[in-house]
Amino acid sequence: MGRKTYSFSAVAVAAAATLSFSGIDGAAAFAKTAVDRVAAPAISAPATDDAATNAEIRPLIDAAPEPTVFVSNAVVQDVPEQPEPTAAPEAGSLRELVAMTDPDGELSDEMRCLAGTVYFEARGEPLDGQLAVAQVVMNRAEDRRWPSSYCGVVYQRSQFSFVKNRRMPRIRTSSKAWERAQAIARIAHDGLWDSPAADAVYFHANYVSPRWSRAKTKLAQIDTHIFYR
Repeated sequence: MGRKTYSFSAVAVAAAATLSFSGIDGAAAFAKTAVDRVAAPAISAPATDDAATNAEIRPLIDAAPEPTVFVSNAVVQDVPEQPEPTAAPEAGSLRELVAMTDPDGELSDEMRCLAGTVYFEARGEPLDGQLAVAQVVMNRAEDRRWPSSYCGVVYQRSQFSFVKNRRMPRIRTSSKAWERAQAIARIAHDGLWDSPAADAVYFHANYVSPRWSRAKTKLAQIDTHIFYR
């Protein structure tokens, strides 16, 4: 009974050993197969004599990207042409310039305020004096101490004695004095003639002596008007 058991056990041990050796051989074969797979190329191109066909099946991953090149070019913009400035009429004197200036053109409200001040304040003065009065109105409109428009300057309270209740008296539009006042206003506004009171912002008649004049700088006296800054 004991010998039979030993024989059975021996057979079992031999079978197990055989199975173990078989397992080792199988593992080795499996490992060799895995190594062969890793070593093999990922994509194999079939051999062919056609170069175009080979190019088509070549892996795209092998192509190196082209380097990016930045080109700096100057940006040129078309600049619109500026209109040529209106040429001032040539004149040998202010009187000639006034005679050459067309008084029949329509006046804007601002230009009417400027011409009206010349008309009421200086129509009996020489042309240089009329131009200086227009210059005072223009200078005030450019100075932040006063309103920024001709009409704002003229209608400012207690500045010009001819203004009543913020209104300008009626103008004799058919008179020569009004024609001259319009011409002087246009000449002053366009800067066509230099005034001897170019920087003036105050003026008064020489027959009065306002207190404020003592603290101002006198620039010129033209006939009966004295101009200051």
